[in-house]
Amino acid sequence: MQLHASRLTRSPWLGGSAAALAVVLWALVPLLVARAGELPPLRLAALALLAGALGTLPMARGGNQRVARLARGHGLMVHAGVPLLMAGAVGACFASFSLAPPAEAALITYTWPVLFLLASRWRMLGRLPLDTLGGALLAFSGAALLVVPQVLAGGFSGAWGGYGLAMVAALCWALYSLACQVPGWRLGERMSHLLLTASVVTGVASLVLEGVSELPSPPALLATAALGLGPYGIAMLAWDRAMRDPQAQRVGNLAHAVPVLATLFLVLAGVTAPDWRLPVAAVLVLAGSMTASR
Repeated sequence: MQLHASRLTRSPWLGGSAAALAVVLWALVPLLVARAGELPPLRLAALALLAGALGTLPMARGGNQRVARLARGHGLMVHAGVPLLMAGAVGACFASFSLAPPAEAALITYTWPVLFLLASRWRMLGRLPLDTLGGALLAFSGAALLVVPQVLAGGFSGAWGGYGLAMVAALCWALYSLACQVPGWRLGERMSHLLLTASVVTGVASLVLEGVSELPSPPALLATAALGLGPYGIAMLAWDRAMRDPQAQRVGNLAHAVPVLATLFLVLAGVTAPDWRLPVAAVLVLAGSMTASR
């Protein structure tokens, strides 16, 4: 078993394949959230995280392999900090879709690879190269293309709250990706427990902020299960594996395609009407991300 695992780790294609799978599944998030639209956002987040926890239970442990012990002082950061990042990322993302147009909120949320890249470069080099800064500014100009018209039309009203929550989700995802790179944490082995804890956190927040709601319809439950098993189940394990690849920074570049794919899926499904700003913003985010990652 250990020999087999080591061969997988050295495979030059495994990290890229895992990242590509995560990217496609994450791009489906806005569409699946729209299909489960009758559920309050925090309730939806709690159920999706619960489904992800149940779905990853047989995969995260790798059979009978024991979970590696954490170094002294790291237990609180892993078992409390990481679930809070998960809960913040998923809850803020879903809430942003209810306050702002889903395609626009998704594009802002999926600027997180740029934030992750900025943090990674700073951590490795102690500074930010000019091409990294220039690419980040280009990517965020794509998000600004969506936000500025709202500012001019309604100041801090309208969809501003949704845009702000989308940025919170982006920050949480960037920090989560950094956590995946900590060598001794091995989040994939603990994924089901982390997702379950995050589900409890969002569930409590839902009861406090949203109250008790009626049982969702079967289509909404099906979309919720798909959210949990795909983007917040299999994709989380796949991304954890990709971030532990020796070429993690290069493999992570695949995440830059998420906003383009997410926008495409929403338009093709008829959830979002075609708007010239959406493809332009998506291209700016993609181009900026690729420039920053050189």
